[in-house]
Amino acid sequence: MDFRELMDVKYKEIIENYLKEQDEQALYLGQKFSRKSIEHNISPEEIISLHKSIMLEMEPGLSERVLDSFDILLEVMIGYGFAYREHQSLRSKQQELNNEIEIASNMQQTLLGTTIPEIDALDIGAISVPAKRMNGDYHHFVQDDNDYISVAIADVIGKGIPAALCMSMIKYAMDSLPEHRHYPSAVLESLNRVVEMNVDPSMFITMFYGMYDPYKHNFYYSSAGHEPGFFYNYKSGEFEDLDAKGLLLGVDKRAKYRQYERQVNVGDLIILLSDGVTECRTEEGFIEREDLIGFIEKYIHLPAPEIVTNVYKELERLQHFQLRDDFTLIILKRIC
Repeated sequence: MDFRELMDVKYKEIIENYLKEQDEQALYLGQKFSRKSIEHNISPEEIISLHKSIMLEMEPGLSERVLDSFDILLEVMIGYGFAYREHQSLRSKQQELNNEIEIASNMQQTLLGTTIPEIDALDIGAISVPAKRMNGDYHHFVQDDNDYISVAIADVIGKGIPAALCMSMIKYAMDSLPEHRHYPSAVLESLNRVVEMNVDPSMFITMFYGMYDPYKHNFYYSSAGHEPGFFYNYKSGEFEDLDAKGLLLGVDKRAKYRQYERQVNVGDLIILLSDGVTECRTEEGFIEREDLIGFIEKYIHLPAPEIVTNVYKELERLQHFQLRDDFTLIILKRIC
């Protein structure tokens, strides 16, 4: 039989048992009944009404004052019941939304997935961790037929699903670029026009785009308002900012982007990052760029993939394992 059909019998047994024994076991049976009632969507006011009818049956001489008190309790619980049912409905909708976001997150990982290229001259490490389920950072590698390595790192000013949708659009636009348009300045100019036409004016995207020439060992790069990375000179042991000026994508469709160039020697590092790295917040405030350099120096003797992983773990620990912003760190290390 259905629980609803048996509930009056079961509840009467619980009351009789409690009035007789008044022990923990009797209370436990009441808790089990409560959970079953919730599972079968029994409202609080139904429980009150059932309790009143059972008490009248068990105690016919119950005083009028006690009976009247059940009436006011019933009225109070009607309002409570409405709120409870609304809460249950919202919980169901929230669970449904969570499931959809989980699916969207998995789809984003598939859509924005990239493969780290392999060439003899470079050791490449990359890590990208979202602060929430959807990632507002984006990084992408391209290796053409001549073994030129292009790398993009971007950040949407915003978070959540809108940011993730923007990144999917950027990925599609990059995949649609002609083969001869992979020089950084040309790439940013093309993407800027796409963003200006297709993204809401309240949203902006920063991007750094670089291309490595494996024959001359030159690194060409341009930036659209993105967080400057670092260049590590192995010979001098010094870090320099990879400064590059340029408007954020989507501000002005006519924007032009200057292209910069660096010679890369054996042992040199190119370090690219999102602002979630430099804006790591600790109890004392944001870390300084010098602090980040210190962490990189600590692991600079390791292969590039191990450097980025260890630096991420250090910064994650500083934030008590709770990222406040999406985290992306890429290192290109010339090894021969």
